[in-house]
Amino acid sequence: MPAIVAVPFPWLSALAFFLLMAQLPMASVLLSRLFQGPFRRLPLAPAQATLEQLGTVSVVVPTLNEADRLRPCLEGLTRQGYEVREVLVVDSRSTDGTQAVVSDYQENDPRLRWLQDDPLPWGWVGRPWALDYGFRHTAEASTWVLGIDADTYPQPGLVAALALAMEQDGYDLVSLAPQFILKQPGEFWLQPALLMTLVYRFGPAGCPSGAPQRVMANGQCFMVRRSLLAQLDGYRSASASFCDDVTLARYAAAQGAKVGFWDGSRLLKVRMYEGMAETWREWGRSLDLKDAAPTAQIWSDWVFLALVQGLPWLLVPGLWGLHQGWPAAWSLPLQLVLGVNTGLLLIRFGMQIAVASAYDLKGVPGSWAFWLSPLADLAAVVRIGLSSLRRPTQWRGRQYLPLSEPR
Repeated sequence: MPAIVAVPFPWLSALAFFLLMAQLPMASVLLSRLFQGPFRRLPLAPAQATLEQLGTVSVVVPTLNEADRLRPCLEGLTRQGYEVREVLVVDSRSTDGTQAVVSDYQENDPRLRWLQDDPLPWGWVGRPWALDYGFRHTAEASTWVLGIDADTYPQPGLVAALALAMEQDGYDLVSLAPQFILKQPGEFWLQPALLMTLVYRFGPAGCPSGAPQRVMANGQCFMVRRSLLAQLDGYRSASASFCDDVTLARYAAAQGAKVGFWDGSRLLKVRMYEGMAETWREWGRSLDLKDAAPTAQIWSDWVFLALVQGLPWLLVPGLWGLHQGWPAAWSLPLQLVLGVNTGLLLIRFGMQIAVASAYDLKGVPGSWAFWLSPLADLAAVVRIGLSSLRRPTQWRGRQYLPLSEPR
């Protein structure tokens, strides 16, 4: 008779079984999203404006102390074609010379206008308030309103290509995923892991959005039909949101608008934050999307990320160590858990290769850390969880009271 071998940790098999029951459905959801990647819409390519596009786009740029970052944005906007009717820079009382930067460009491009928005009303966050103020000062003859952030680098042909594609395909609202400009090893290590939390939850840019509550958007480059924006009463539906882009896009989709989130890496670059610490602090505050989703969805998405993006980095090394020390404890459920989580890590490394085009890696010191970014996944999942616990009280230099407190 074969010898009976005592299992040193019999509870591990039961724990592994329950873990499999939780991870396998989540892994299936992840695969269903990622498998859309090869069939997604191709990255938007530059286009020349047509005569039909003459003066059809009004651009709104919200600013607050952006003097050090605004020039590349204005430079790129002034290089757009005659499809751009006007560029409204809506300033929220900057104290760093932002207006002087705008004045420099106004001398050579009469399409630029500088506006100072009204004092921030109770219940509004600064960015949607500035965008709303800008929208209400755009020309009614414009077909499109393009909101674009001051930290972006618009490339030639951006506005014409976006307006043309939206018109041809009947879209009402489209935002673009950019190419990110990073400069330090810490950024290259952390930022792609944070970005991956979005890809895991919503799939690659250019894929169909599905239900309104799964719509993704990026306010750095956000074009909407002016008639739709008027119908939605501007940005009012996103007035108190720290992720106003997603909030407005989901609200528009729920009203029946055709909404898209496309790959714009060939036409838009962005330098979001300076260094790893600022990336962790500022971007992490909005990645949970809690202002655009019910509480149940926020936490179910976080559990999803924990199971398929974060936990494999703990389980695979731990299980290999267990296997080396206690071969007799290597039951079938434990083998399956190791196999599933090893597979999840392989998928993650594959996704790192897939998103490389979203980064400018050529000749940048520290870009080597991009390939180590999967090791930051656990930190990224923790950051999303921490952000989900409380609403921000500070954003881009502004302090916000809880909405329940009067001013």
